Amino acid sequence: MNKYLTALIIGWMMMPLTGRSQYLPEATTNLGIYEFIDELATIGLISPNSAIKPYGRDQIAIWLTSAEKEQQKLSLRQKAELDFYLKEFVPGWQEKRYKLFAGYFKPVSLYPTSLSVSYADSLFRFDLRPILGYQITRNSDDNLTRSYWGAAFSATFGRNWSAWASLRDNHESEAIVRPGYFINRPGVPLKNNPDGGVDFSEMNGGIVYSWKWGSFGLVKDHLTWGNNRNGSNILSGNSPSFAHIALKIKPVRWLELNYIHGWLVSNVVDSTRSFWDDYVYRVVMRSKYIAANMITITPLRRLDISFGNSVIYSDQGVHPAYLIPIFFYKSVDHTLNNTNSRGESGQNAQLFFDISSRQINHLHLFMSAYFDELHISRIKEGLIHNFFSLKPGFRLDGWPLTGLSLEGEYTLTKPLTYQHKISTTTFTSNDYNLGHYLRDNSKELYLAVRYKPIRGLSLTAWLTDAKHYNNYVYNNREGVSDDKPFADLTWSHAEYGLKASWEFVYNGYLYASVSRSETKGYDADGVSAEQNLSTFTPAFYRGTHTLINAGFALGF
Repeated sequence: MNKYLTALIIGWMMMPLTGRSQYLPEATTNLGIYEFIDELATIGLISPNSAIKPYGRDQIAIWLTSAEKEQQKLSLRQKAELDFYLKEFVPGWQEKRYKLFAGYFKPVSLYPTSLSVSYADSLFRFDLRPILGYQITRNSDDNLTRSYWGAAFSATFGRNWSAWASLRDNHESEAIVRPGYFINRPGVPLKNNPDGGVDFSEMNGGIVYSWKWGSFGLVKDHLTWGNNRNGSNILSGNSPSFAHIALKIKPVRWLELNYIHGWLVSNVVDSTRSFWDDYVYRVVMRSKYIAANMITITPLRRLDISFGNSVIYSDQGVHPAYLIPIFFYKSVDHTLNNTNSRGESGQNAQLFFDISSRQINHLHLFMSAYFDELHISRIKEGLIHNFFSLKPGFRLDGWPLTGLSLEGEYTLTKPLTYQHKISTTTFTSNDYNLGHYLRDNSKELYLAVRYKPIRGLSLTAWLTDAKHYNNYVYNNREGVSDDKPFADLTWSHAEYGLKASWEFVYNGYLYASVSRSETKGYDADGVSAEQNLSTFTPAFYRGTHTLINAGFALGF
């Protein structure tokens, strides 16, 4: 394993210094800039590949600069938004700064629009930002609090190198996110706290070499593949972040390749490597990896067609075949593991498709699809079906009223999608699903209306209706029990509400919301309604509640 990885890194280090480009990701949790990019794209000023996120700050700067050249098409509020973000993303753009030192540290400055401290000279730039947040949610009976603090830095050096890191410590008064819960939030590795709450820390970052038409790096961070408005069904970013090699190539305007090779966390004990050391039992987990690619073709302006595939493999070292970014990995698996027709010796492969159209002005139409097992023979048979998840959706922006947007999506996931019969090759990391948060045999409808009257202020009304049906088990001994999709409800969640959010400084938000929520369990599969409810829902959200939420976030 090590020799292949070493050769890859040496090749990376020896890349020629061609062109100037430096990739730094912008976290997808920073909703302000992502909403504005979507808005600019939907009204036809820019053409982002919204199937692959996070966006790079260098690319965001290009989009903002392009929009600035056509600002006569923007409203007064949009011009104010554009100016606000230009000051953050484009160096030297009418940005106020305060020199903090003289002499040797003269290049150190404070930027009040982003509350960052920076050092910059002709070779090196370093930015340090605080991370701080607090949130309180009140239901009909109790309070739930969440707080976090930390710091993040980003750096560019030379013409092609960049690095970033963030460390955040978190405390929650109750464990809201667990692998079994249907919660649309990034998963976390938990540590129990004596006061009944949970504590956890997050470390994300990476180092990347970039050139004019691509980038390559070693990264531990969240990523999202697949267009969506309320959670992707391909790679959602809802598992804890995992380390991965990331490659992006865009040699021409109409073609883009994205590839990752990641080190997942299996949480499956390797009994042959675990051992006793005196009175302590050392637990060693089995290795687990993911290789995935997504190719995006733009045959027409503002039309992106993406397709790709992935493989989850385990019980071996890093295999060189899975380090080749353009492969169809299911075929590779057939070559490497062709001794067992039932598939117990093989790996777990998936297919992805995504189409995004902004060809109608003010309207973004998209559909993403995830196929877990695709067999033509199954399409012709009545009850046995392919395992897949579909997500069609739309966003209508700036029509009939500037500043007003309407968005929605519908997610349908068939039984056994995301499941696998071998525990070391499931589509999970740290036991969290890599795809949609509702997992298999589920449906979700999401609608939202958003209005932005002034720069930084967003008013949103939303509706979510989510349902999960029978818990079928992928079990070879008893056959595949998926012949009745969406037969019996086991869990449902309906919520509607209003939210106000104000970005008072860059990536700094004050927010408040009120919503009405009903989460229920049902008797199904020999399991009681109460047990199904407690299996899929944290105690705080069980039943019917009026939820009042408020907080602030500085950095993510």
